[in-house]
Amino acid sequence: MSAPTLAPVVASAMSPGVRPVTLDAGAFRLSALIAQPEGPPRATVVAVHGGGMRAGYFDGQAHPDVSLLTLGARLGYTVVAVDRPGYGLSAAHLPSGQKLAGQSAALRTALADLADRYPTGAGVFLVAHSFGGKLALTYAADQASPEGAGDLNAGDRSGAAENGPPRLLGLDVSGCGRVYAVDPGDLGDPHRHGQWKRNWGALRYYPPQTFRDAAALVAPMPVRERTEATAWPESFTAAAARVPVPVRLTFAERELWWRHDEQDLAELAGLFTAAPFVTVDRQPEAGHNISLGWAARSYHLRALAFLEECLARTAAPAGTAP
Repeated sequence: MSAPTLAPVVASAMSPGVRPVTLDAGAFRLSALIAQPEGPPRATVVAVHGGGMRAGYFDGQAHPDVSLLTLGARLGYTVVAVDRPGYGLSAAHLPSGQKLAGQSAALRTALADLADRYPTGAGVFLVAHSFGGKLALTYAADQASPEGAGDLNAGDRSGAAENGPPRLLGLDVSGCGRVYAVDPGDLGDPHRHGQWKRNWGALRYYPPQTFRDAAALVAPMPVRERTEATAWPESFTAAAARVPVPVRLTFAERELWWRHDEQDLAELAGLFTAAPFVTVDRQPEAGHNISLGWAARSYHLRALAFLEECLARTAAPAGTAP
C-alpha cells in the first residue's frame, strides 16, 4: 500500500500551546509539532517517533499528563516532535521512506533550519522511541565524523543553516535495544495482526480513549525501514562505539520487541565506549509505547532530568565531575 499524502498537522487534535510547523530537510520538508516556553528556552528537546507512528506520539490526547510537548514547555524547554522522512508531509516525496543514513542527513538539515528560525538554548537533546531510537543513535554517531564534530562544541546559536545544527547535548532512547526478542521475520509490519501485545503490553497501562485517539497517529511503515531492520544488531554496535554524548536507554517493564535482561543491558552499556556516561533504566507499569501510557509523565520527567544532567556537565569546568 502506498503512503498517503498527509497534511502538516500530525494528529486530529493538539494540546494547548502546541502548533504544527514544517522544517526544511533539503530536497523535501518535514512536518512537525512545536511547543515553546514563555521565555527563552534552556535547551531544545527534539522528539523522534518510532516505526508506523507519527510525531503526535509525543503529544498524546487521551490525558493531559501524557504530552511530552506541553510538559517540556512548562519546564522551560522548546520541544519539537518531528515526522521522520517518509511520514507526514514528506510521505508523498518519499513513498518508500529512507534508510537511516539518509534520515540522519535529513535530520541534520532540519535541525539547522530549526535553529535558523527559533532560539534553541544550550543545544538539542534527542528523545527517541523504537525505530526513532535507531535514527537518534545513527545521528549522534554521525556527529563524531569530521563534518559533524564542530556541532558538539557549538554554543547557543541562531546563525545561518550552513553553519550546521545546534550542539547535541545527549540522547534519551526508549524501546530500542540491540538484539531482537522476536524472529526477524516478524519485523516487517508493526501493525500486522498479532503484534498488538508487543506494541502496547496491557490495556491497564493506558488512559481510556488511548486507542481511539492513537488511530490518528498510525501510519504505514515505509518499505526501506522494514528492509533495514534486520541489519540493526550490527548497526547498533557500530553506531554505539561512535556516539560522543551522554546516553540513557529505557526499557518498559513489558518490552517484548527486545532482549533486555541484566546481562543484555550490561552489554549494551559497554558498547558506548565514546560516550561520557551511559544510563540504563527500566520503566515500571509500561509497555513498548511508553509515551502514550500512564507511565508517560514519569518517563518524560526522567528523560528531562537526564537532560538536566547533560546541561550540568556542559556547564562544569573541563576535567571536573558533573
